[in-house]
Amino acid sequence: MGSHNLIKRILYVILIVFIIAGIKGIDIYRKAFKPNVFTKNKKAQYLIIPTGSTYSDVVELLNTNNLLRNKSTFEWAADRMNYKKHVYPGRYKLKHRMTNHKLILMLRAGSQEPLNLTINNARTLEEIAELVSSKIEADYSAIINLLNNKEYLDEIGFNEYNIIGLFIPNTYEFYWNTSPEQFCSRMLNEYNSFWNKSRRIKAEKMNLSLNEVITLASIVDEESSKEEENTMIAGVYINRLKKGIKLQADPTVKFAHGDFSMRRILTRHLSINSPYNTYKYYGLPPGPIRIPSRACIDAVLNYKKHDYLYFCAKDDFSGYHYFAKTLAQHNKYARLYQRALNKRRILN
Repeated sequence: MGSHNLIKRILYVILIVFIIAGIKGIDIYRKAFKPNVFTKNKKAQYLIIPTGSTYSDVVELLNTNNLLRNKSTFEWAADRMNYKKHVYPGRYKLKHRMTNHKLILMLRAGSQEPLNLTINNARTLEEIAELVSSKIEADYSAIINLLNNKEYLDEIGFNEYNIIGLFIPNTYEFYWNTSPEQFCSRMLNEYNSFWNKSRRIKAEKMNLSLNEVITLASIVDEESSKEEENTMIAGVYINRLKKGIKLQADPTVKFAHGDFSMRRILTRHLSINSPYNTYKYYGLPPGPIRIPSRACIDAVLNYKKHDYLYFCAKDDFSGYHYFAKTLAQHNKYARLYQRALNKRRILN
């Protein structure tokens, strides 16, 4: 009987141990694998962890944004998964009903969600810095300071006038905690990728540097909203460059004055002493007056060969242009347009 009772006692102890282990197992499962992230409207939300953040900062961010149903279970799981020593900055996508285990695995691995940054249309470095700093962690001052740093520009092969040509329009994926240097490095890679062998050969045959092609494309881009005219307009400017005639491009005067809202270029506007004033100085200005579209760069590289030396906006305000081979013919079109401007009382 003694040995029988002993066996019963041992089995009883084992049962108790299993029950306790089961209860603990259920508790562990609840803490680690039960949904603990609850988002507004059940839609994914983003958690942004700034560079230099500590574990305590992350917990505070989760609490401030009301993302955790149970803070203590998150902290329990974070402690056992050693998250405290693996806090990485970034922009993280949190899904509704995410478990502590999945959340911590994501945060601990630094598996952040990339964001889309569309670069186009900007005319100044300030506009670019403002756009980029609104999307990534790097602030406006850090970005603009780097883009104005002469040593850095020398290092990547640009200068204060042509640096805006570094940016090739497109939508790019970036991580939120991208630094100014990483951003510019990516843009340089994209620039070199865009300027493939075929495009470089075309620029060389035109006796234009890559900066000169981009600069001309930026003028063409400002001249017309009609993409089908771009190769024609580019051809006009190429003809004038070849013949040593001033470009006399109105958009460069607007850029020199820092005012693209000007709808009418008057004689008094043409006297401004600026290297961008193509009514005053021969050749191309020292750099682009905006970020030209990819299509416009290609339009310059594939410009239309013709004999036109002039073009003027049509007086029907369609956005299209008259093209002329002689100054007399051009002046005729110009008078029509000027009368149309006067009729509409567009005086400046």
